[in-house]
Amino acid sequence: MIMSEDRKTVIENIKKFAEAGEFHNKAEVTDPVLTPEQSKEITGNFIKSRNKLSFKAKTAAALTVAKIATKKINKTTEIRGIEKIPKDLGGCIITSNHFSPLENTVIRYLLDKIGRKKLAIVSQTSNFAMTGFVGFLMNYANTVPISTESRYLARDFLSLLEEKIVEGGEAVLLYPEQELWYNYRKPRPPKSGAYFYAAKLGAPIISCFVEIVDTDEDDEGDFKKVKYVLHVLGVLRPDPEKSVRENTEELASKDYELKKQCYESVYGKVLTYDFENSDIAGWKGSL
Repeated sequence: MIMSEDRKTVIENIKKFAEAGEFHNKAEVTDPVLTPEQSKEITGNFIKSRNKLSFKAKTAAALTVAKIATKKINKTTEIRGIEKIPKDLGGCIITSNHFSPLENTVIRYLLDKIGRKKLAIVSQTSNFAMTGFVGFLMNYANTVPISTESRYLARDFLSLLEEKIVEGGEAVLLYPEQELWYNYRKPRPPKSGAYFYAAKLGAPIISCFVEIVDTDEDDEGDFKKVKYVLHVLGVLRPDPEKSVRENTEELASKDYELKKQCYESVYGKVLTYDFENSDIAGWKGSL
């Protein structure tokens, strides 16, 4: 998955954005760029097609591939804190740090370990525009598109989450950091979306943080292969006595604090956003 010719530019972008406090900017340089009209077309097609038999057949195929990939990628993955998830939790939102196209398999691995069958993944519409095999998985592996269109967010997207979480009892992975920063170890201050929807739907949040560990095995380009330690940090619940706005702010603050504490504990350093070469897991290069 590493494209070595682009990685240095991506890392330079990460350094620039982190030190400027611009934690939700796109660092990748090869992602599709969509117009608002193209993004709207993707969400519209998803709404119209998702209950068709052909769509469901493709979803079944994509999930089979995702299951195989999850087992392969997570052969060495450790999970800590799994006992913090109640057996009767029901529908929920999961938050985690967003650093790789493959790290959602770590969350799939977690759900497999606790005997839960379904995980929906919220993904930006630009990912739905990808082509080939990756594009197939992005479109059909129980993914839900999210866009910046206010009407879609307020109506269709909220309804989709309600259908999955409240009615279907599913877990939904929603990245509060928004953009993928490749192999970036540090948790970033979150955007409010995941917490707003949790507050709106009265849904619990499973707070997670993935620790990225360098191995001695070389990967492509200037990288070592990495392995993962998934830390389950706890379950956060909206307070029914508080407003959606109050819950959104409190959930975001608590979740970020848990991830910050976990980072500082596992890496043995205070969280700052001054860039160090070791911020990029597995990287043998330097800036």
